Amino acid sequence: MIERYTLPEMGKIWAPEHKFRTWLAIEIYACEAWAELGRIPPAALEEIRAKAGFDVDRIDAIEATTRHDVLAFLTAVAEKVGDASKYIHLGMTSSDVLDTALAVQMRDAADLLLQRLRDLRTELVQKARQHKYTLMIGRTHGVHAEPTTFGLKMALWVLEVDRNLTRLEQAREMISVGKISGAVGTFANVNPRVEEHVCRRLGLQPATVSTQIIQRDRHAQYLTTLAVIGSSLEKMATEIRNLQRTDILEVEEPFAKGQKGSSAMPHKRNPIMCERVAGLARVLRGNALAALENVALWHERDLTHSSVERVIIPDSTILLDYMLAKFTAIIAGLNVYPENMRRNLEATHGLVFSQRLLLALVNKGVLRETAYTWVQRNAMQAWQSHQPFKDLILKDQDITGHLNSREIEALFDYDYHLRHVDYIYRRAGLE
Repeated sequence: MIERYTLPEMGKIWAPEHKFRTWLAIEIYACEAWAELGRIPPAALEEIRAKAGFDVDRIDAIEATTRHDVLAFLTAVAEKVGDASKYIHLGMTSSDVLDTALAVQMRDAADLLLQRLRDLRTELVQKARQHKYTLMIGRTHGVHAEPTTFGLKMALWVLEVDRNLTRLEQAREMISVGKISGAVGTFANVNPRVEEHVCRRLGLQPATVSTQIIQRDRHAQYLTTLAVIGSSLEKMATEIRNLQRTDILEVEEPFAKGQKGSSAMPHKRNPIMCERVAGLARVLRGNALAALENVALWHERDLTHSSVERVIIPDSTILLDYMLAKFTAIIAGLNVYPENMRRNLEATHGLVFSQRLLLALVNKGVLRETAYTWVQRNAMQAWQSHQPFKDLILKDQDITGHLNSREIEALFDYDYHLRHVDYIYRRAGLE
């Protein structure tokens, strides 16, 4: 069980130190390729490998003057390398480094999020199997419908997580491309073999065609995928919040010893973690919209996307990482109250069997509209008078003229609604 969220792993991906280290790796890999092509002397390559480094504070100090992050980085590295630094960044443009490094960061962030999703799936599967036959009322429009099981609700969520795993795997593949193709993507001053070598060393695919940048539809797919996952978490959290309402109280998110629910009302146990997850999903959707607006740029590149994605991409990955950790902890520690589920199931005095009664009459040859009228009038009376629905049916001569008491008794059986649960679980791969 995940008891608390810790930032370091995801946070490290977006930390300046890690970003600059990725930039440096790209520059060194490019030098390796140039050396293989005979453009850089072997001795210079070894000197670059041995001396290349940076100091984050020094980069920041240089950028305060240059107002250009990549130039500041290259200057700081050159100060450490010396004369051989003239071979660094040959034929490259800033976005060759920026976009390729961003692809690495987004891919690595996706790997962490994929593991978070797998952890959530594990907890949901456990709950689905534990409560496979735990009867509860199904609700449509917020109103009691027919019996289902809490396990089926969890199974539904398992398969939604599976779809989100597929979506994120696809987005990870879409973003795992690099480019070292120069100022407008034509390789005018850099050999395509440099790009191939750099991408191979980083575990990326070269972008087949690029401009000065990797195209932002890729990033938009990534951010919208994170937003979809966040919306799935919101859906699940909202369901728990509804089921935790005092008048329902079928499940309840974990409430720690010493936790307080209200400054004014000591009795309160509020679904604050689920509310937090639901609220933060809105931030992911807002960031996804910004990513969609980043797709359209002027000609071969402008800068309107750059400042935006420096915020939305790290923030969205860190935020979703947090949300997944929190919601996995909620599911792992979820309090489930089968006795309250049973109480709510029986709250409508047997009305949940109205459709089965309707179908039984139709099977006896009664016109559907006629059967519907007979069943509905008894249902409305049961609802208003709080009398057992079955007792009213047994007194209705129109209905008893087609169904005897033994047949009617058999219709009021909860097990009827469980008979295909095993089939659904087999189909879902949750046996």
